[in-house]
Amino acid sequence: MAKGNVLDPTVLRADDITSAGPDAGLLKGKVVGFRLDEMWRAWDWISEIWAKELLKAGAEVKFWRSAGRTGSEGDRLAKSLDDFLESIDVAIVGLGNCGSCTGWTIRDALTAAAKGLPTTAIVTDNFKDLGQNLARRGGRSGLRIHVLPYPLNEKFKGDVDPVAHDHFPKMIKTMGSALPAREAAE
Repeated sequence: MAKGNVLDPTVLRADDITSAGPDAGLLKGKVVGFRLDEMWRAWDWISEIWAKELLKAGAEVKFWRSAGRTGSEGDRLAKSLDDFLESIDVAIVGLGNCGSCTGWTIRDALTAAAKGLPTTAIVTDNFKDLGQNLARRGGRSGLRIHVLPYPLNEKFKGDVDPVAHDHFPKMIKTMGSALPAREAAE
């Protein structure tokens, strides 16, 4: 009789990083980068509102949009992502709102975190567990993940804007940051 090995898919990696990584800290003077994708208009709306709030807090804001990730286009985009990550101080990566989008969101967040950047992945509630599992399997179970409600993309902009405003201070906390008292009061 032949012997085989059965692997336990629930076991933690020996090299797992349980730390959330560095806090974003004070945002004034820092470059905060938003990683967008080509799928979720609601994430575009939310990131635009959050960017305006970050500008009020004294941060600079940059955006990078993911697209085709295979073949020569994928190679070009991998280099572009690397250049983008080298140009920022804090990464906000979204949006995990479907299976493959959550996979790419976590992959790009892990890439940013591996560079030592304070990194927060953004997912919707239906994909929270998947995001956490992918981060754990990627060796960084402590990855900061901020959860937005689901569904979002099926809503009108007027319904999504209040979600963005409501979640901005919560996301700032997830990032390991705080707003100066004046901005927080507004």
